[in-house]
Amino acid sequence: MQLQVLQKEFDSKEEKTDLLSEIPGGKASVISAGSGKNIHCLTVVGQIEGHYLSEGNAKTTKYEQIIPQLVKIEQDESAKGLLILLNTVGGDVEAGLALAELISGMKTPTVSLVLGGGHSIGVPLAVSARKSFIAPSATMTVHPVRMNGLLLGVEKTMQNFEAIQKRITDFVVRHARITADAFSALMLNNDQLVLDMGTELSGEEAVRVGLIDRIGSLSDAILALEEMADEV
Repeated sequence: MQLQVLQKEFDSKEEKTDLLSEIPGGKASVISAGSGKNIHCLTVVGQIEGHYLSEGNAKTTKYEQIIPQLVKIEQDESAKGLLILLNTVGGDVEAGLALAELISGMKTPTVSLVLGGGHSIGVPLAVSARKSFIAPSATMTVHPVRMNGLLLGVEKTMQNFEAIQKRITDFVVRHARITADAFSALMLNNDQLVLDMGTELSGEEAVRVGLIDRIGSLSDAILALEEMADEV
């Protein structure tokens, strides 16, 4: 089946509300798979920006603009699949989990592909799709929750950190083939990273521990979406 990626940019205000309007970190696009079966592509790159603006010249993906795109795709009857391309250093926990929950709750078939890196809160995003792939050269970093700014050195601060970490762990365990104990062991590993706790996984290691389903390429991810679309 011959595929053609169609990317369109719109100038008028009315057209900007279309499903193919520009989004941070890339543009929404349609991969025409024939027979009216449209596979949509969403890119999540750089730092996932949440309630506060990122500093400096960091490339960001703004979650509040991704959310309506996901809703439009879910409501679009011609949308037969969603391909999520990930190359992210992580970012805001609340924003990342919000996007991951939305993707995991979609009836539209979803496939994720980690390219470059799917680090930190990018891990829940990668596993939120029905099927996940990772490029052989890509990596994923699992580490404990970190926070910038003023912190109170009291017991309740640590309890809050543990509660946030549990939310992330529970989500990953529900959507991947890894146990909570195994994920926590990766997160608390202090033998690998020089300036941090955690574990950096290669593509093959991410599959072996059960975070990601398969090693694969773009063609593998698209083929998986086509097969899901044929089953609908």
